[in-house]
Amino acid sequence: MRTAYNVETVRAAERELMARLPEGALMQRAAAGLAAACADLLGRVYGRRVVLLVGSGDNGGDALYAGARLARRGAGVAAVLLAPERAHSGGLAALRRAGGRAVGVDGRAVGDEGPARGTHGAERLIEDADLVLDGIVGIGGKGGLRPDAARLAEVAERSRPAIVAVDLPSGVDADTGEVRGAAVRADLTVTFGTHKPGLLVDPAREYAGSVRLVDIGLALPEEAELEALQHSDVRRLLPVPTGESDKYRRGVVGIAAGSARYPGAAVLAVYGALRGGAGAVRYVGPAAEAVIARFPETLVSDRGPKRAGRVQAWVVGPGAGDDASAVVEVLASDVPVLIDADGLRLADRDAVRARTAPTLMTPHAGEAAALLGVPREEVEGARLASARELAGRYEATVLLKGSTTLVADAGGGAVRVNPTGTAWLATAGSGDVLSGLAGSLLASGLSALDAGSVGAYLHGLAGRFAADGAPVGAHDVAEAVPAAWRDVTDS
Repeated sequence: MRTAYNVETVRAAERELMARLPEGALMQRAAAGLAAACADLLGRVYGRRVVLLVGSGDNGGDALYAGARLARRGAGVAAVLLAPERAHSGGLAALRRAGGRAVGVDGRAVGDEGPARGTHGAERLIEDADLVLDGIVGIGGKGGLRPDAARLAEVAERSRPAIVAVDLPSGVDADTGEVRGAAVRADLTVTFGTHKPGLLVDPAREYAGSVRLVDIGLALPEEAELEALQHSDVRRLLPVPTGESDKYRRGVVGIAAGSARYPGAAVLAVYGALRGGAGAVRYVGPAAEAVIARFPETLVSDRGPKRAGRVQAWVVGPGAGDDASAVVEVLASDVPVLIDADGLRLADRDAVRARTAPTLMTPHAGEAAALLGVPREEVEGARLASARELAGRYEATVLLKGSTTLVADAGGGAVRVNPTGTAWLATAGSGDVLSGLAGSLLASGLSALDAGSVGAYLHGLAGRFAADGAPVGAHDVAEAVPAAWRDVTDS
């Protein structure tokens, strides 16, 4: 499992480690890993032009020491110091000893090395570079970049050298993933000791590019801020039938979805449920004919959820329109419930909070914004905080769909972030498939947190397999779930 820790936890672990190491040893570990990553990206170091964007903190020191290592391997290294009087003195001295040079934001030489070579300003240095190393702001930075730094970052993005961020892209919030102004857009982020939440959660994740973790020996607590499941974690959680299993022991999931206007939502939710591991699927709603025509193995009822027969979990809401009756009946049940789409709008908050069985809510950003009473942009800009807030308000597990899918548990603890999604999943009906799939996992006995996390993982992986770089429909995603399941279990 990949984990991420907040800034306070990381700094405490760094202080503890530094107390046991010789002075400067931890920074040298980070710089060595950073220089190795830059060398791998360049392919050939000798003769390459490297520009360091250096702020005043230890982040800038990491960049300077890494630049010194690259200079010793034959790279031409220039450091642009945004605050020359506060640059890391040891790192700056190491760079100069290795043959590198330092200039201010105006391109003029800093210190005692004489005039800058030629008349290149800082912007020209960046335009001519093969690689730009972002050491402007560390993990404690808040808000966007200041004007000089923002201008240099914009030049780097426009001229397109390889851009490598030190620990995380400058201008993004390490703890929340928020981006409140100008920020560096990196091709690669080299992070130290552990992932930071902002590297895994959008919008900041989009600024990080690929992420490479360098182990520097931090001792971190067991409970993380964020968790990202991997194949081995999902494989351990997937339901597997035994020799004594029958369709009822494997779990029965009820689907209360669809309407005369949206029968397809019912069909797609049932499709996802049939691929999710439960032994049987019961359907209740006005789209029974469409469901049976497509999936004759479905058990259908026209008597409402309360009298449909026994289920181990319910999915309610996809394509339901304005009829709240099924939502009311399902919320009154004593089994786990997944609420999606129209069900989120129709569900009474007090009824959700009063439930004793697990509840999993699966909104996209627009639905979450409506439930929280805030603009959609606020949810999209603060996804982590929004998922936690919604889980707390409803005392339910919340799966916030989107560019990064987050699963926040009602009781707090680590938030799960899904690593498998693809932009091709932004297609009509895709969420209905996810609801059926996660509901089926609920019925098989997984907790709301695990059902949401595993469902999102398989759904994202299936989306990748189905799309393979081209447009995809929701039914294609459902069709690819068995391939995703096998990929996880066979790895």
